[in-house]
Order: sequence, then structure tokens, then C-alpha cells
Amino acid sequence: MKKKIFFKSAFIGIVALGMASCADDLNQNSIDPKSSNTYNEMELLAKQYATLGLTGQTGPAGKGDISNDEGESGFYRTTFNLEELCSDETVWAWQNDNDIPAITNIAWTSASDRVNWAYQRLAYDIQLYNFYLSETESQKDDSNVKLYRAEVRFLRALHYWYYLDLFRKAPFKTDYNPATLPEEKAGKDLYDWIDQELTEIEPELASIGSFNNSDNFGRADQGAAYMLHARLALNSSVYTDGQVKDYQKAIDYCDKVIGSGKYALSTETKNGWSGYKQLFMGDNDKNEQAMKEIIFPIRQDGVKTECYAASTYLVSSMAASGMPYLGTSNQWTCNFARYSCLQFFFNDPTKIKLATAELHDNYVKDYTAANGKAPGTSEADIIAEDKALGTSTADVVKLAGDDRALFYPGVGGGYRKLTTNQITGFLNGLSFAKWTNVYSDGSTPSDPTFSDTDVPLFRLAEAYLTRAEAEWRLNGSDAKAVADINVLRSRAHAPQVTSVDADLLIKEWGKEFYMEGRRRSDLIRFGLFTGNKYLWSFKGGVAKGASVDKHYNVYPIPAKDISNNPGLTQNAGY
Repeated sequence: MKKKIFFKSAFIGIVALGMASCADDLNQNSIDPKSSNTYNEMELLAKQYATLGLTGQTGPAGKGDISNDEGESGFYRTTFNLEELCSDETVWAWQNDNDIPAITNIAWTSASDRVNWAYQRLAYDIQLYNFYLSETESQKDDSNVKLYRAEVRFLRALHYWYYLDLFRKAPFKTDYNPATLPEEKAGKDLYDWIDQELTEIEPELASIGSFNNSDNFGRADQGAAYMLHARLALNSSVYTDGQVKDYQKAIDYCDKVIGSGKYALSTETKNGWSGYKQLFMGDNDKNEQAMKEIIFPIRQDGVKTECYAASTYLVSSMAASGMPYLGTSNQWTCNFARYSCLQFFFNDPTKIKLATAELHDNYVKDYTAANGKAPGTSEADIIAEDKALGTSTADVVKLAGDDRALFYPGVGGGYRKLTTNQITGFLNGLSFAKWTNVYSDGSTPSDPTFSDTDVPLFRLAEAYLTRAEAEWRLNGSDAKAVADINVLRSRAHAPQVTSVDADLLIKEWGKEFYMEGRRRSDLIRFGLFTGNKYLWSFKGGVAKGASVDKHYNVYPIPAKDISNNPGLTQNAGY
């Protein structure tokens, strides 16, 4: 049934002022590209989801929701950066970029722009959701609207989870009233609210797996809520300072997901692409086996969702001109792998063969002698040379004995190092080859600039790893924990394990989910992010790594918000 929903004129000028109080950072633009206050209910629902992957109203740079630099203001990019750029997985090559050294070295302050951008995006989106819920309150008994409201409540709970994970507190509101400032909800109180909110909406959402199809891919059903609930529960001790240890709850929700029979791991090789690799390709919303693993994605389309903040960011930031299998003409040369990321897969990463000028020159000499002409420089030529030199991603995968070791050491884009004492550019480490805009079926992406690749925010592999870790935390290295780890290792064609410990688990999280926007959270749960128990390159601003204070386990509340809202308090150490 299609209906029209009529909204107050306030809808046109909605801003997050009533949520986070930093009006100077927010553009007061319409949250919908239409200039009418009459909306089809599905169009309005679509906007609630669109804010996960878009940043404004007119494409990549125009009428931005929040900042003047739309590329830096998106939901996924801002949260990804706070989870990954400070971790043992990646380095941002251009250290002269705004606030990048502080994030790289774990030395941020309450004045950090990148911290503020994430805080403001979460606030803006929550205010958007509160407005939707406020305006549909009178229709909440209608079966369609009841379902849509449950989906929007899920999105709001997801955003409050990000607040809890990054800041351990939130500027909290559940109603739309710009005249009132939010109150602070922190720690166990915020944890309990998210827990209860998910419990309430789960029966109202579409049944598990209902939206795991081409008609509704990207909408949240019970499977998405169960995964968020499991993630929340796995981190319960961290979020509540040890007051709650909901590991059995994490197991129970993973059981619901895995046991539903609605999802399956992507396992079958297709046109030379492994099942794992297909999860991060441009047609992962059309490839049926990739879709079966992806429980809740951020939808992306190179024509319909032009932006620099979701998968275009992932693909382009890890790309250099000349690298093969990119599927994009937009190469930014930004994120490269830290040495410690390679150590997830290799005890000795120096065994990886790197392309060098000498190897290239010898290849050119031999090729010319054999063919009577020099080799070309096309993508096919680069692929051929990497294959001949043994410097392709396929060679790295073979050496690792693990399909997930998607790194590129080849000739495309320049000659790389494994590590560096000074960050001077993109070639200071191996390149990531995980994210791409190439289609697994060989067809052409919709746009050479913007990515079609959907971002899997929740996928089935997380349920297996979450259940394995929760089982280990409750019962040690038992058969159940071992079995779940081995399910994922089997998919990756990696050797099976016979026991589970903390070191294996944190490495498995890294192997399976590197560069998916969660590493900091996992390191904190294992007590490895701060302190000196585990060091990696440039942790603490030192090339070989140094200890950092424990207050960096939590990001600061932006100083602007503290000054504008007397109800907010700063986190300890800032």
C-alpha cells in the first residue's frame, strides 16, 4: 500500500543543532532533495538508509549534510578512519593532511577535526531518525509504518552503538525537538538502552533473511539486529567497565543467525576470484553467493550514489595508477599496509617477493629479446609482468596459504617497501588488494570514477568469529570455538587449527576483517590497543612503536560540544 505522509515545514530545514549543538559545523540544508513537504513513505525511508552512504543532496560535492568537505563527512568514512587509521593495519600516506599525524600516532585531542567529524555525523543521522520517528508516531499502528519505524530504530541503535564504541557516551535524545539539548548517556546506561532497544524492535522487524535478496538488499531485517546485538554483547565488558559480561548472549544471537539457514559463506571460486574476494567486488549486490553472506550492506552505485565517503573511499584510497584489477580511474594513493598487518599472515613477511627496478629492467630486457619489441604498459601487460616476476597478489596468497592475504607487491604504481622509518608516501608498504570495483562476472562497472561495491557492514563470517571468541571467553579452547574458527579457515583454504587462544583470535579477526572498519575495537577488547603489550609501527609516534596511555582507548568529546552543551562531560585524560 502506498501512502503520502505530510510533514511540517520544519522538515525542510532540519539540522542536528538539537542533537549535538555545534551549529557552526552544520549546513542547514534540506535532508531530502525534493523541495516539497509531501513524501512517499518509501522515499522517506530510503533517505534514512541513504545517509549511511551519501553525504548530501546533489552527488559527491553539493548541498552537504554537514561539512563543507563532503568527502570527509560521511558516516562510513569518518567511523572507518577512527577505527583503522590508528590501528596496526594501515597508514595514511600523506601525513601533512589535516589531523592525520595525530590519528596515525594515537595522539589526538578534544580539538581533533576527525574526531569531531565522526561525532557530528552520528549526531546528524540520529536527529534525522528522531525526526522520522516523531513524524510517524501517529501512524505507528499501521503495519507498514510499524515495520519502517522498526528499521529506523535499528539505524538509530546502530549509531548509538558507534557512540558507545568510540566515545563510551552519547549526546542522547529519542525525540525530535531542536529547542532542547541532549542529555548524556554513558557506559552501562547506554549499553543497557541499546540492548533493550534492540530487544524491543527485533520482533517488529521483518523475519531473518527477508531482505537478503535483490528486491530489498540493504534494508535491515532481524538478521541485522541480531548481528548488532551479538557485537554489542561481545564487547559488553569493555563498554560497562566489567559490570556486564554478556558472552552467552553473544553466542545466542550468533546461533540465531547461523542456525537460520538464511545465510551462507561465499566459498566458490568464480572466474579466478576466490569466494572471499568476491565479497569486496563491484557486483557484490548481484553476485548471489556474495549476497548470501552479506547480512546488512551500505548500498553503493557508481551512478546513483556518487560520493567520496563509502566504498569509493575504500577502493580509491588504496589504489595507485597502474595497479591491476581496480575497476576505477580514481586512484588516491592514500592507505597502505603496515608491516604488522602482513604479520597476521606471515611470521616473516620478508619472504614476500617485491617488484624492484632491477627485476623490471631484467624483465624488459628478456621480453624484448624474445619478442622483438618492449612490453607495453596496459593493465594486461602489468598483470603479465607480475605473473612472470612472481610479484602478483596471487603469489602473496599462495605464499600465505590463505585466500584472505590480498596484498599487492607488484610493478603497478611503483616499487614498494615492506616497512619504513619515515612515512613519505604510498610506496612505504604493500598495497591492499582487498577492495575493488571490478565485477566478478567480467562485466563493466557502471562508472569509472565512483564505486559500485556495497560495503558489508555485517556479514556471516562475523557471527562465526563472534561465537568462537565468546565461547572461548566462557569455556576456553573447546571444540565449539575451534570448529567456528575452522569454518572460516576452510573457506580461506588455510590450515585447520586444533586449539584457540587470545593470540590466534586477534589474528583471525585481523585476517578476516582487516580494512573493514573495526580493528581498534577488537584490539581494545583484547587489551592491546594502548600500553606496551603489543607495539606496531608508528604507534605512539615512533617508527618501531611505543606505549600509549590507556585514556586513548576512548575518543574525547569534541571541545565545541562540551562548550555548547553544559550537560556533556569530557572523558578522562582529555
